[in-house]
Amino acid sequence: MDTLKLTKIYSAAVVGIEAEIVEVEVDILGGLPKVVIVGLPDTAVKEAKERVQSAIKNSNAVFPPTRVAVNLAPADVPKIGSVFDLPIAMSILVNSGQILADFSGVLFLGELALDGAVRTVSGVLPIALTARDKGFHTLVLPQENADEAALVAGLNIIPIKSLAEAISHMQRVRVIPSHQGKDIRSLMSGHTVGVDMKDIKGQEHAKRALEIAASGGHNLLMTGPPGSGKTLLAKTFATILPRLSDEEVLQTTKIYSVAGVLKSGNSIVTSRPFRSPHHTASAVSLVGGGSNPRPGEISMAHRGVLFLDELPEFSKSVLESLRQPLEDGVVTISRAAGAMTFPARFTLIAAQNPCPCGYYNDSVKNCICSPGQILKYNKKVSGPLLDRIDLHVEVPRISYEKISTTEEAENSEEIRERVENAREIQRQRFKKSQFPIQINSEMGPNELKEFCRVDSAGQELLKAALTSMHLSARSYYRVLKVARTIADLAHLEKIKSEHIAEALQYRPKED
Repeated sequence: MDTLKLTKIYSAAVVGIEAEIVEVEVDILGGLPKVVIVGLPDTAVKEAKERVQSAIKNSNAVFPPTRVAVNLAPADVPKIGSVFDLPIAMSILVNSGQILADFSGVLFLGELALDGAVRTVSGVLPIALTARDKGFHTLVLPQENADEAALVAGLNIIPIKSLAEAISHMQRVRVIPSHQGKDIRSLMSGHTVGVDMKDIKGQEHAKRALEIAASGGHNLLMTGPPGSGKTLLAKTFATILPRLSDEEVLQTTKIYSVAGVLKSGNSIVTSRPFRSPHHTASAVSLVGGGSNPRPGEISMAHRGVLFLDELPEFSKSVLESLRQPLEDGVVTISRAAGAMTFPARFTLIAAQNPCPCGYYNDSVKNCICSPGQILKYNKKVSGPLLDRIDLHVEVPRISYEKISTTEEAENSEEIRERVENAREIQRQRFKKSQFPIQINSEMGPNELKEFCRVDSAGQELLKAALTSMHLSARSYYRVLKVARTIADLAHLEKIKSEHIAEALQYRPKED
């Protein structure tokens, strides 16, 4: 008895923010017409049989009038989305003898319309990276996804508009030329910033804190009355952050690709993310999750900024869910089918009023809140979460003299140059580190011991602060990290007492 030989067509499934190669096997069986898809498919994959059947008929091909079995292997990997439409269609046509071609080293992905058109899909970048690493040389995919896939060097990218084009190309009837992508730097060259630091009048103390936060990746909380400029300061923070490196561009774009939120016509994330969820956001939307876990806001803010305005208005459970990602830089979503880990190395910028009415300790307007209301309001944000915030800054009401001044303030470009210089010092420092550390806020105990040596005057200052300010061990180490960043901004190798003193100024008055 002859052994059954099936031609395998390859595709890929996105799991978390990584991809896994999937073999698409089709067997044309006897019996009544029916399509069965197995291999842990979700609803979108199960519905592929209707789209595939119509697309094949409308592409001048014949759908087998018999039982068709489709297997997506490995069977224990969840298959999610419409990315398998094109490979299923190609596999049916190959195994029914309608296409004769060499499919070795070729990977297919794309959603099919009923008329045979190929629609864009999400998760292309991680699929392209996996395809290259697994030895595939050609990627056949929707035309709209070609620029994104072309970010990965070493792949032959074939952009198609329809199933008929894919058939013609594979049979060498009408060969589609390989898509030539652009260099990452050239795609980013046209990037422009929004609000500039020079547009903010006064608030020099807050601007200095933002510069330190940007230089070392430190978390920051601004407290002040309504209208003092907290939100505007947070928005300008993104303009002083250093430009993304090529590696960070790929990391960030991969997350946005999986989430399916890459902007139309833009194949990459060109600037550091700035995410600002509303205070009604749920824990799942913030940290990620769902029945098929997807990246949340903290992962979308990876290597960028997560801005939480009106911090105490967020649900307590939502805020508490930030504690572990702020420490580890990753978030793990566990489900019955397994666990997925998403990167979440972001800078937290938060803003809050000092009380419910917003005018506690204001220099002009009287507060109408009772002491009990103020205490209850401030207790909405827990001590352990506040302890993870390095810089606490008061943003007072701006005086008329500051608002009306015509004096030009320092612009974002000048501040960003200092930030980039400080980041470069850190990159060189951590180049030989055992762990992949990029900035001071990521330092562990070993790095703190090696790179945060303090002179005797600084040690005395820290000793006094530990007692008088009731600093926890975590706060103590965070003060050291901030002081290390301040020293880097001053281009000094050793941390001095004045750096420790400035770092201590940013701790909350009551700790």
